[in-house]
Amino acid sequence: MAKKRAKKKVFSAVKAVKANARERVGQPKAERVIDENRRRVKREQKHKPTLAERMNLDE
Repeated sequence: MAKKRAKKKVFSAVKAVKANARERVGQPKAERVIDENRRRVKREQKHKPTLAERMNLDE
């Protein structure tokens, strides 16, 4: 049985531009994980405490 022919590589402009950018600038930094606690605290800060919450906090 004969070997299958390798698939012909098609030129991709996007891949060429990205490869060129990597050569000039370097690899992009690894993504960082956002801490869930920071997100929750920030979300809580968006809403003002209600009057009932303020009354309980003062005691």
